[in-house]
Amino acid sequence: MQFADRLAPLQTNVFADMDRAKANARRSGQTIIDLSLGSSDLPTAPEVLDTIAAALYDPSTHGYSLFHSTRPFRQTVATWYTGKFGVPVDPETEVLLLIGSQEGTAHLPLAMLNPGDFALLTDPGYPSHAGGVHLASGQFYTMPLLAENGFLPQFADIPAAVLAQARMMVLSYPHNPTTGYATLAFWQQAVAFCQTHDLALVHDFPYGDVTYTGEPAPSVLQADPDKTVAIEFYSMSKSYNMGGFRVGYAIGNAQLIAALRQVKAVIDFNQYPGIVQGAITALSGSQDGVAHTVQTFQQRRDTFVDALGRIGWSVEKPEATQYLWLKLPDPWAEDSINFCVRLVEATGVALAPGRGFGKYGEGYVRVALVQQPNVLKTAVQKIQHFLKTA
Repeated sequence: MQFADRLAPLQTNVFADMDRAKANARRSGQTIIDLSLGSSDLPTAPEVLDTIAAALYDPSTHGYSLFHSTRPFRQTVATWYTGKFGVPVDPETEVLLLIGSQEGTAHLPLAMLNPGDFALLTDPGYPSHAGGVHLASGQFYTMPLLAENGFLPQFADIPAAVLAQARMMVLSYPHNPTTGYATLAFWQQAVAFCQTHDLALVHDFPYGDVTYTGEPAPSVLQADPDKTVAIEFYSMSKSYNMGGFRVGYAIGNAQLIAALRQVKAVIDFNQYPGIVQGAITALSGSQDGVAHTVQTFQQRRDTFVDALGRIGWSVEKPEATQYLWLKLPDPWAEDSINFCVRLVEATGVALAPGRGFGKYGEGYVRVALVQQPNVLKTAVQKIQHFLKTA
């Protein structure tokens, strides 16, 4: 049986590779402390669960959910977004419900790229960004994210020949995996660059609330309030601990929203309407739960970084995300995959190798702070033992 060539680049990814390594470690008797996946261990708010549970007994929620039935959700999003960022939004043309934000970032290239067109992606970057470009038979040019540049891309370094064939730029700040943070001034530069070069500016924004500065991270639409080039993807997974419910949305340029809607129409309908009602409850109710989630991850960040400091591994505390991006010590500085595989085999501690997020992720590992503080302290103790004995 023959398969499409576009599957070839998708045969491996960082999460699948570490899943195999964790399974091997379990078979050998290790107890796994899994810090490799950014899946929150915190519970969904009770009021959200109550809304979803009540919907189960309403027969009107048992059928297909097409675009126009999602209007209450889109109106809620528009109100929430305008209240948070001060940018007016048309819920009819500038908001689209998604089955998780990853659906949007992976499918938008199908609407934007002809074979051979370029997408500009970050390296390191989230794997689904490149995966969507592969599926659209596009090419991608990777913009290196380096510590000396604050893990921000340098637009001036993009070759003119690439820009001539480019149709979209994908950014994500606060950034997974590097934890890099982008200011409103950066977004203004990015918008101006994309306007000049006729690029769609795609912002994957799942960690916008998970910041430790006292303020949410800037939205790209604050730099593009007329929505000339920008579309933003928001997830309910991180702020509201609803990862398993797979609900997010796209917001921004009406033409980009319409194009993504065309792709979505031939691939899926929408989620179970009860889940959408739960998302409405989350966005329209008290936001105290979001603040609690952020405080929880800040405490875990501080616990892990302080514990690393006590074993001589100095790390700056990031301003945002539920991750740490750790530069590996010698002799592991150029072999993050081997480090992570051997660490989980020897100790049960699972981290994500930086190389899995791109060439420029080599030499780093990502830690997802998805365990209680006492478990994080145990993980650091096990890492210390591994570094001494491996």
